[in-house]
Amino acid sequence: MRSLIPSSRATRFRAVAVLVAGSALLLTPLSGQATARTPVGEAPDCFVPPTAGASAKGGHGADTRDISAAEQKAIEAQTARLLKAKTARNVAASVNVPVYVHVMRDASGGGDVTDTQISQQIDVLNKTYGGQESSQAANTGFTFTLAGVNKYDNSQWHKDKQSSTYRKKTRQGGKNALNIWLVDFAYLGIATFPWDYARQPGIDGIRVNYTSLPGGSATNYDLGETATHEAGHWLGLYHTFQGGCTATNDEVADTPAQSSPSSGCPTGRDSCSLPGLDPIHNYMDYSYDSCYNQFTPNQSTRMSNMWSAYRA
Repeated sequence: MRSLIPSSRATRFRAVAVLVAGSALLLTPLSGQATARTPVGEAPDCFVPPTAGASAKGGHGADTRDISAAEQKAIEAQTARLLKAKTARNVAASVNVPVYVHVMRDASGGGDVTDTQISQQIDVLNKTYGGQESSQAANTGFTFTLAGVNKYDNSQWHKDKQSSTYRKKTRQGGKNALNIWLVDFAYLGIATFPWDYARQPGIDGIRVNYTSLPGGSATNYDLGETATHEAGHWLGLYHTFQGGCTATNDEVADTPAQSSPSSGCPTGRDSCSLPGLDPIHNYMDYSYDSCYNQFTPNQSTRMSNMWSAYRA
């Protein structure tokens, strides 16, 4: 989950496994919002807008469900078995993902976003997953097409109350469809993992703070990169700091291990004795939107494998 905090990238509180909470961005203090217990299948990838004075690692909970080291190992073994059982035709070099956007406004219509912002958000997803923000970025082969936009006027849903209920009622498409619910909560975003779809198909997707869309009011997090980060979890990526300073880390060999989330854009940060500087420019860290510019080749491979195993 990604959280908002002054001068630090709402340390993305993505509860992807037993992950560290994300940084918070100082928007309007959202501390008064209750944070519901993360349902089974949730990838606590939340970006929490912290209250003034909150630490970068503070927040209101994980943005993905906790995943122990033992479960992480089991997930990798299960994925390997599923991939082995797949035929060559199931493993596509490129994938187009239909996207359904659900704008959860309050009873007075507050929390709305424009059609232009939604279009720009889809453009950001295609740009970031297409490796267009850096010469070092991988083109993942994933593209995104807007399949539908729905708007609801419900103050409870707007504040992400009864989240499991409203998602089950409004989710569209199959396991290959990315559903994005735009809400007003204490996080920047929260995601589910692909391996949890079979158990909880009705809640599959990502919840994103509506202020983080391009042109929004989430300072340092208003370029649309929260959706990129959360979609990364939805496609099977952990945070780059998953597991801390360990060789296993995030199960991706070309993202150097880091002990904790980054805040802002700390050039040269090196939080582990293992080789490599912290991957502060990676979309799966907790840096500012303006600091992000890449997925790595191995992250691209992992997303493709996860798609083949769980969403194809």
